[in-house]
Amino acid sequence: MHEAHDEYGVHLGSLEDVVQLVRPDGTRVSNPGFDPWVDDVSTEQLIDLYEDMVVVRRIDTEATALQRQGEIGLWPPLLGQEAAQIGSARALRRDDFVFSSYRENGVAYCRGIDFTDLMRVWRGSAASGWNPYEVGMATPAVIIGAQTLHATGYALGCKHDGVDSVTIAYFGDGATSQGDVNEALVFAASFSAPVVFFCQNNQWAISEPVGLQSQRHISDRAPGFGIPSMRIDGNDVLAVMAATRIALDRARSGGGPTFIEAVTYRMGPHTTSDDPTRYRPAAELDEWRAKDPIARIASLLDARGAFTGELRSRVDEKADAVASELRAACLSIPKPDPLTVFDHVFAEPHTGLERQKSQYAAYLASFGDNDADRTVDSDTDGSES
Repeated sequence: MHEAHDEYGVHLGSLEDVVQLVRPDGTRVSNPGFDPWVDDVSTEQLIDLYEDMVVVRRIDTEATALQRQGEIGLWPPLLGQEAAQIGSARALRRDDFVFSSYRENGVAYCRGIDFTDLMRVWRGSAASGWNPYEVGMATPAVIIGAQTLHATGYALGCKHDGVDSVTIAYFGDGATSQGDVNEALVFAASFSAPVVFFCQNNQWAISEPVGLQSQRHISDRAPGFGIPSMRIDGNDVLAVMAATRIALDRARSGGGPTFIEAVTYRMGPHTTSDDPTRYRPAAELDEWRAKDPIARIASLLDARGAFTGELRSRVDEKADAVASELRAACLSIPKPDPLTVFDHVFAEPHTGLERQKSQYAAYLASFGDNDADRTVDSDTDGSES
């Protein structure tokens, strides 16, 4: 077993088990290499992390319900991955920049993204959700793995500007088979980019199990690019926070990129259009339910005498209030004019696009709906009449 470490105690391709600071039953585990990075996390801060995870799970549940009720077109659930997202996002500074996939809604919550902005893409009313520079987070990348290149490029810009801001790229286990991710690792290593590659290994790339595409731990790949890696329990919010803080400190100090594999589990479907019962054994889901990230921290707080009925009621009320706010924000988003989908495809008018717009307007008009009852003069430039 390869046991080389860098100065931060990061294992370079070790085949050890995951780093864990809190067991599934809530027992705190000592780890000399990681404990110092979370020694400042008080019981009160643990309560805050618990609240974050409960609220984010409630957001996820409400958004899933909105999709089932026909209010949004699609939703990518994060159920089971709350600790991986909250533990890492709460380690970031405001001037750090996030590049995510479509599932990091917990990270978006931590960055303070408005719920209307969060929901407008899923409701189909806009092609983008928010201004990235206002919140320090790019809008989600649906193209698998593309955001790792964006994160690397932005990190190189930070290095060029002489600032100690760091970027973090979130992606899943399936994305590690994409060329973009590997190209990003090459560039990040070659130019010592201050970027954290955060892989949420949730065991399934849609219906493909991680073992099919990765014969070794995913974190074992990064050292081949010259990037140190850590493999942590992604359902352990303290271990996630410690690992992320290590990686961030390393990047700020000029040490370059770090790869984190957070071993977690997607307890829900890939998206609301997926049926995981077709490919995932029920026993596997039961096994991972016993490792639930929220129940784990609740048990730790209970052992410290802090998990009171009053606390639980307060957090549940906060979660319900946030869910109500999310629903109201979603339903307040107006239905867009269908033809506006053509508005920002090209900077200047384009005859081919105008032809498509004309044909689409005629198609909509064929339904006889007042909102879609438009006529387009095909002998003109395709403008509405």
